Amino acid sequence: MKEIPLKIKIALLIRKMIFLSIGAFIAAGAIEGFLAPNNIIDGGVIGISMIASFLSGKNLGLIVMIINFPFICLAFTKMGKKFVLQTFFAVLMFALSLNLFHGHTATGDLLLATVFGGIILGAGVGIILRNEGSLDGTEILSLVLSKKWGLSVGEFIMGLNIFIYCGAGFVFGWEKAMYSMLTYFIAYKVIDIVMEGLNNSKSVRIISDKSCEIGQALIEKLDIGITYIYGQGGYSKQDKMLIYCIVSRLEMSNLKEIVKEIDPNAFMSIVDVHEAYGARLHKRLDKI
Repeated sequence: MKEIPLKIKIALLIRKMIFLSIGAFIAAGAIEGFLAPNNIIDGGVIGISMIASFLSGKNLGLIVMIINFPFICLAFTKMGKKFVLQTFFAVLMFALSLNLFHGHTATGDLLLATVFGGIILGAGVGIILRNEGSLDGTEILSLVLSKKWGLSVGEFIMGLNIFIYCGAGFVFGWEKAMYSMLTYFIAYKVIDIVMEGLNNSKSVRIISDKSCEIGQALIEKLDIGITYIYGQGGYSKQDKMLIYCIVSRLEMSNLKEIVKEIDPNAFMSIVDVHEAYGARLHKRLDKI
């Protein structure tokens, strides 16, 4: 396999560091501009750091670095050197950006702070995750402890965040804790959008007695690639030819119309695709 030239590796690394810095800058703006001044917290390490900073009066950026450090060290055994270095860089830039934004409050309205803080925070964290970095060491911890305790990573993180928000309820009041949970939910959804994009792809399986006719129509009218999969009906024991293809969300309605026009009795299974790779696919989606 041909090795990537050093110049390209350096260019890719610089590009990744730039985006990690941008993500950290955006996330810090959300924390210091919207959330921290209104005692609304995020989950994970950032949430723990915000509570610790409030109780101790110490610098939030410094506390984020201190709490994240053992998790970053732990990541060496689980994630590899590349991820650790990129995470350390992202956390460092986040801590520096927190100090830059400190004292600059965007709004004192709790609802506005919750909604816009969650959106901006989710955008920043999403950019960091998309560039193979992280701000939250609890995700690393969850990979280690979830297997030992017989829990999934999601269950471990959810349990830890419940504990954190309960702590926020005692420190800031239960109303602020509920606003914090709403912020977390909004940020989580925005992270999904940043990671997956608005134009999610769909994988479609079509079962019909007119598979060849439908397949040809999809190729000609939608300019998509299809794959025929041969199978057998479980009840009828007859040979079947399935059509498999991936289309954009915008193409979905046209595909349904084409299939129904040719065979109203065709069976279709449609599933969200979070990631799809291929030169032909990307060239086609770029035209949409």
